[in-house]
Amino acid sequence: MSFHDGEITVQTQAGVRDEAQRLCHVISSTIKPSAQEFLCTQQLAVASTVDVNGKVWASLLTGQPGFVQVLNEQNLQINVTLIHIDPVHHNLQNNNDIGLLVIDLTNRRRLRLNGKAEVNHENVKVQIQQAFFNCPKYIQVRHIEKTVTDSLGKTEAFIRDTLSDTNQLWIAQSDTFFIASYHPESGADASHRGGFPGFVQVVNSNKLVFPDYSGNNMFQTFGNLIVNPKAGLLFIDFAQGHTLQLTGKAKVIWDAERLSEFAGAQRLVEFDIEQVLKIRNACSLRWQFGEYSPVNPG
Repeated sequence: MSFHDGEITVQTQAGVRDEAQRLCHVISSTIKPSAQEFLCTQQLAVASTVDVNGKVWASLLTGQPGFVQVLNEQNLQINVTLIHIDPVHHNLQNNNDIGLLVIDLTNRRRLRLNGKAEVNHENVKVQIQQAFFNCPKYIQVRHIEKTVTDSLGKTEAFIRDTLSDTNQLWIAQSDTFFIASYHPESGADASHRGGFPGFVQVVNSNKLVFPDYSGNNMFQTFGNLIVNPKAGLLFIDFAQGHTLQLTGKAKVIWDAERLSEFAGAQRLVEFDIEQVLKIRNACSLRWQFGEYSPVNPG
């Protein structure tokens, strides 16, 4: 596997180009046995997709253990009934690029899978182009508490152009979110971000700023953003099953003076919000908080 120009640009600016190149071997074009074993027990995934206007969205996918089913080393099937008010179904009919992050919050494990999707109402089939595990950094431990399908309330969607006061409070108190990015040639990607509550700064109803901490130095997300600033963010209310999806444009900030405002920040991201989608009762799973990551800065 090789990196695209955007990834190489960020790796070079960060001074980790040689280290990133040495890590290239961890990216596989097949689903290796360790990944297959991991997937058969998982219940939470985040999908990165692109709408007809080129906006990038991060969407929550959940199901029974193993709902992301491996068909063979090149193909998998996501057995999930997609919520019609989430853009993921319509997006994949328009653009079949998909990025997946399958994450185990209890054991701090995460697997990224990027490829091409074929969608219908009962499942999504994905032909894999990239598959690789990420490190456990900044993942807060959470345990799946119970499945509450029988008492799940009505799913409702609220669409806005700006963050409400309630949305802003939600984000300001969050310790976890997910980011979706897209490269026109290399495809879609979904990634995890974590820190102590408050690590995402709400500037106003249209702008967020958040730090980028030391990671795997491959810079798939940032490499995509350098080429295409359109991105999507997903915040999950783990206790209630609600989601908050933002789509907009991201700008990478390297200014040392601004970095000093955020403990542990290697870079910053300014995110300008173009659309907000809140979905109540987006999933039937609930999570109980366990503990913060021991490597969270600050």
